[in-house]
Amino acid sequence: MIRLDNREAIPEALRGAVLALGNFDGFHQGHQAVVGEAIRWARELGRPAVIATFDPHPVRLFKPDAPAFRLTTLDQRQDLFAAAGADAMLVLHFDRAMAEMSAPDWIEQVLGHQLGCVGVVTGEDFTFGKGRGGNPQVLREAGARFGLIGRTVGPVHDDEGVVSSSRIRDALKLGECETATRLLTRPFAVRGEVQHGGKLGRTIGFPTANLDMQHYLRPRYGIYAVTGRLPDGRVLPGAANMGVRPTFEPPIELLEPYFFDFSGDLYGQEIEVAFHHFLRPEAKFDSLDDLVAQMNRDCDRARELLSQRG
Repeated sequence: MIRLDNREAIPEALRGAVLALGNFDGFHQGHQAVVGEAIRWARELGRPAVIATFDPHPVRLFKPDAPAFRLTTLDQRQDLFAAAGADAMLVLHFDRAMAEMSAPDWIEQVLGHQLGCVGVVTGEDFTFGKGRGGNPQVLREAGARFGLIGRTVGPVHDDEGVVSSSRIRDALKLGECETATRLLTRPFAVRGEVQHGGKLGRTIGFPTANLDMQHYLRPRYGIYAVTGRLPDGRVLPGAANMGVRPTFEPPIELLEPYFFDFSGDLYGQEIEVAFHHFLRPEAKFDSLDDLVAQMNRDCDRARELLSQRG
């Protein structure tokens, strides 16, 4: 799949596309509905289907000190968009200049002149432009001057309300992996490069592949049943600690998956760890023997839960 950047020229073959426009962080059921409509429309017209996403997220510009909240990286979104059937991902670099652009100017300069879109699909509540002055109605009215047609897709609901990134974040903060999985249609997953740590796990029989959480939302600290996707495509079951390891000093925040029945060197390689079940909160143990005994119980429970996956 092609990755485009709004600061660079768009290939001629991708001009005249149908664009799905939004943040799409997490790419949950609601996002999938918007993107699905854009792809169907593009196929009907014989046009490219392009998915636009903002990076950095607008919140990061206006609230630079906000806690980490991302559910996906750009690379993960690109893979998800490709799997959905899109032809390209357009990264909208959200900076001060874009934030200060009025909605009509944004439509003219970005959607019209730069991209030459024939159609744009958004969610019903999507806003854009300076002071959030743009909405689907503004998009339809201003876009008509450039032959641009706007469509909206309504929110996706379940028994508890609208499917949203906020609900997913709230669920993860509570350790409710199953809820997050249902809303996302897949488990929440962290992708990153395995880094060297203190190698404490190796000394007690549980070698871990340490990942920095970077800009990802922090799920509830504790122990999880996880799976890990390796660079060669293998998917391994395991258990992971997400948190600061209160038994050890100094406290260091890491995601530390231990993969069952695996021996190999993963340092420097990119892996993806998916959160399936929350097992228990983090705890400080009086001795390493107590910690190891609990870790054995955690691994047994994780094996049991992961073996039930269909």
